[in-house]
Amino acid sequence: MLHSSLRRVGPTEGGAATVVAALRGLLGDGGTLAVPAGTAGNSDTSPLYRAAVAGMTPEEVAAYRARMPVFDPATTPSQGMGVIAEHVRTLPGARRSAHPHTSIAAVGPRAAEITDGHARDCLLGERSPLARLYDADAHVLLLGVGYDRCTAFHLAEYRRPGRPPRRTYRAVVDDGDGRRWAEFEDVELDSGDFAALGAAFERTGAVRRGRVGAAEARLFSLRAAVDHAVGWFDAHRP
Repeated sequence: MLHSSLRRVGPTEGGAATVVAALRGLLGDGGTLAVPAGTAGNSDTSPLYRAAVAGMTPEEVAAYRARMPVFDPATTPSQGMGVIAEHVRTLPGARRSAHPHTSIAAVGPRAAEITDGHARDCLLGERSPLARLYDADAHVLLLGVGYDRCTAFHLAEYRRPGRPPRRTYRAVVDDGDGRRWAEFEDVELDSGDFAALGAAFERTGAVRRGRVGAAEARLFSLRAAVDHAVGWFDAHRP
């Protein structure tokens, strides 16, 4: 599972394609590369939406909502995930999960296994690709980004002792019957303390660090990170 910033890697001949080719070469023919492919632009419950409509009149908001795009796993570009992740999403043979907010794309022999069956009311929990990556004992590579971008920690939010807080989400979808708004309830995701969580996890010695170009890189077991995060949340979140 790769989270990355090409800008932090620095000038690279071939750009994102070169980085992805190098990673797939290291993984080998039997390896599968997964990336976040999330989209917030089709939701009215996202910070992106709130920023977009700030200061608009009611009429302008209505017009904006009317032209918000329907999520299509095959064609909708990812948003805010970086050019490397977007390159993986568009590779021949790549697969993408069907969640309108938090899809994950993957390429390689286990891509379908990882991405299939992503439930709408499970953004990043047990019925999402993150749980499949956990089961597969995947690794996480943070390439030029910090722990605040580590999607794997969200799986631990679902596994906290007790009942984690929940909220309502909405998205523009088309399930074959035309454009409509879908509403669903799920765990309230919060990455606000992921940097502190990541620093605590790194102090356990479970993280390998190095450099790729100009970027700092961190490599670690997704399973170890999630298991650590469950205990950390229990101690540090109400």
